Amino acid sequence: CKGKVKTSSRTLLRLDADPEIFGKNSFALNDFTIMKQDNSMIRVEVLVNGELLNAYWSDGLIVATPTGSTGYSLSCGGPLVHPKSECMVITPVSPHNLTMRPMVIPDNAELEFRVECRSKKFQVSLDSRSQYIDESVKLVLRRAPFKVKLVQLSHHHYFDTLRQKLNWGIDVRN
Repeated sequence: CKGKVKTSSRTLLRLDADPEIFGKNSFALNDFTIMKQDNSMIRVEVLVNGELLNAYWSDGLIVATPTGSTGYSLSCGGPLVHPKSECMVITPVSPHNLTMRPMVIPDNAELEFRVECRSKKFQVSLDSRSQYIDESVKLVLRRAPFKVKLVQLSHHHYFDTLRQKLNWGIDVRN
């Protein structure tokens, strides 16, 4: 396999919850989400390094890594982020204020979330794992203290993959 594969280091997110909700599996390669449980919106207050960023009235909130920026965050209007970027993207899901836009912050920031909702519970997820919790759970998100290495074929490149998956450069009118 020598010369046929390469590795790419990727940032992970780590969720610290009190009380603990995901056990030892409190890491995500793609994203962390907070979502409403029923038809009423939720209010998510986001603090970055202890400073209030915003109180989002929305259906939910996504915090994506550069790797996860091409998934759920992108479908909700978030930016594409190169995998080697050292950042996180905060993307509101169906915000109830049209001035709420995605925000890119450094990945060495610590995010704290305070959630208010009419229903007794709301959903949090780390990639595909989810739990229903209530407002009493303290949620703090930060970059994990380690990275994961993905193995890729040497001839595959990030921009090639984007062009192929997003049909860039293809004229669909013909």
